[in-house]
Amino acid sequence: MTAQNGTVAAPFSSWERSVAARYLRAKRKNGGVALISVISFIGIMLAVAVLIIVMSVMNGFRTELLGRILGFNGHAYVTGQVLYSPEREKAVMRLRAAPGVTQAIPMVEVQAMAIGQGQIAGAIVRGITPADLKSIKIISGNIRGGSLSTFGQGEFGGEELVVGERLATSLGVGPGDVITLISPTGEATAFGSTPREKEYVVGTVFSVGMSEYDQAFVYMPLDQAQLFFGRDAAVDVIEVKLTDPDHAKDMKDALAAAAGPGSIVSDWTEKNQSFFDALQIERNVMRLILMMIVAIAAMNIISGLVMLVKNKGRDIAILRTMGAGQGAILRIFFMAGASVGVLGTLVGLAIGALFCIYIAQIQQVLEWITGSSLFSADVYFLSHIPAKIDWGEVALVTGWGLAMSFLATIPPAWRASRIDPVEALRYE
Repeated sequence: MTAQNGTVAAPFSSWERSVAARYLRAKRKNGGVALISVISFIGIMLAVAVLIIVMSVMNGFRTELLGRILGFNGHAYVTGQVLYSPEREKAVMRLRAAPGVTQAIPMVEVQAMAIGQGQIAGAIVRGITPADLKSIKIISGNIRGGSLSTFGQGEFGGEELVVGERLATSLGVGPGDVITLISPTGEATAFGSTPREKEYVVGTVFSVGMSEYDQAFVYMPLDQAQLFFGRDAAVDVIEVKLTDPDHAKDMKDALAAAAGPGSIVSDWTEKNQSFFDALQIERNVMRLILMMIVAIAAMNIISGLVMLVKNKGRDIAILRTMGAGQGAILRIFFMAGASVGVLGTLVGLAIGALFCIYIAQIQQVLEWITGSSLFSADVYFLSHIPAKIDWGEVALVTGWGLAMSFLATIPPAWRASRIDPVEALRYE
């Protein structure tokens, strides 16, 4: 289309935008088109918002889960001959001094049987020094009964244990009560190896918020564990914690060099590989499903734009006779359809982000309205639904919503640009 001074108007010029905006305005005879546009807008808005919310909540749960797993366990593990070497303490000191290392904890870890008030349960007993146990914040910061102040006091570390809350409950014991530990390996006799058992006092009860840990783990002083389980001066593993667990795999060579000859280093991704692979697969599948929902919502734009093109056939013919080219017609209808998708995507982005930011307050309001707990801490071990916004992922979702909106407008806009003005005006 030529401007008044005879020059050709630039693509996406003001007159093209004004025509596209006029076509989007609802009129009585185009009420069906307006309704479909509103439905398309709402569909894209909700689809984008739900995709952002669901992925953020999944990220939140994954972060909480990783925080508990990596807070309770090590990020890297040193095994091998170094555990039995007289130079083990020097190796531990070198590991603690290595860049990126926050803790290096020599530990005995053995499966045993625990007997309480007429109840029996399997347990994983970890032998650890009092200083190292207090440095594990996920335990020392989640004491449910007793105190760590007397842990490790007495001959060979004393006889106080730190027991997981669920395990203590299943055994019917609490701080001050006695439990009996039975070691699967004991002294050799003429009739074979006999189990070793001993009574200990429950000094402290902890809860880290994961049932598999609270139900199974018992901590005892390292010297006592070495004595009771027949380890002499050896340990079973040196657990290493890092400032950034994501770099554990990259630091394996540096940790092996710090530990010295005869050391074997593995990392947490190897120990929990199948679990985290399952989490990643679930996350990817959920993202794919929700992205398909965004694509389906964007397809509604085609319906509205096809009806708009049909209703505006006479207008298209007049514009063509006035000098508007096929490209101008295509751009007009492209902008008319894409604007619905762009607005829907941006509003959905805002709703999704605000929902995730204020998810705790929204949960409180819903619980107040319904009068019931929507996310029980007794069941999920979290006070509120976790949500962590990954802005890179939000950008991907936004880009996907915009791309689907643009793609949905192209076929009807291209069809509008190919309308023959003569045929369009013949029956007018």
